[in-house]
Amino acid sequence: MKLIRHGAIGDEKPGLVDARGGYRDLSGLVRDIAGPALSPESLARLRMLDPDSLPLVPPDTRLGPCVGGTRNVVAIGLNYADHAAETGSPIPSEPIIFNKAPSSLCGPNDTVIIPKSSTKTDWEVELAIVIGTRASYVHANEALNFVAGACICNDVSEREWQTERGGTWTKGKSAPTFGPLGPWLVTLDEIPDLKNLAMSLDVSGERRQTGSTATMIFDVPQIVAYVSHFMMLEPGDVITTGTPPGVGLGMKPPRFLKEGDTMTLRIAGLGEQRQKVVAFDAWTAKAAAGEPTN
Repeated sequence: MKLIRHGAIGDEKPGLVDARGGYRDLSGLVRDIAGPALSPESLARLRMLDPDSLPLVPPDTRLGPCVGGTRNVVAIGLNYADHAAETGSPIPSEPIIFNKAPSSLCGPNDTVIIPKSSTKTDWEVELAIVIGTRASYVHANEALNFVAGACICNDVSEREWQTERGGTWTKGKSAPTFGPLGPWLVTLDEIPDLKNLAMSLDVSGERRQTGSTATMIFDVPQIVAYVSHFMMLEPGDVITTGTPPGVGLGMKPPRFLKEGDTMTLRIAGLGEQRQKVVAFDAWTAKAAAGEPTN
């Protein structure tokens, strides 16, 4: 099952994708793709529905982040062996955990804004998972029972703020629009193997990242179990699990996003994201003039 959130920013409604790729509205059945709607029982009820009985949503409707009500976005750093190698970093002995601000989340095709004074805004295609059931001190062999599904995340990063300004990585990861999420939340029954998903990211038509979850150092069950020993994970929480090689920081010389770029992200079975990149000053000028900013 592929779940979506559709509509204007801040007013997204729940929905799903039918067998023909059409959007269907779930507003009459659940409040949001959030909280209790993510439980195994709720997902089982939604799975029983006939999508053709649900109202159609216009195909050009904006998609929001595929989960709502997120209170915690946990990220795992340097979790791909080939990405660690490109950055010259040692293989971590335990998962590296940092946070992204929930306010960084946005729709899969929303505009990504290069923050004010940023010179090193970078891209990262990542597999993200969404928690469906409260998880605390779980074991890896049961961890997937607490996961509602998976989706694509672009872990947009400001590298100067992340690595050159002291402290933790969070401040380089949390600007508005630094977390495009979706297009769909895909339930685990539709994902044959989380450990073997092809991934890619293009910038303005040029392939930058090609990889697979097969090179993850810590897999999804290990990550969920590990994180749950340090914090309570609640329904709607997002864990984004690391990126394969090809980020701008690892290129020689490094290359970063600029005004006018377009990012296209894909993970097998999880769909596609596409974001235009705009500089902060240009975005604020459009907003002030009442022009569309997405």
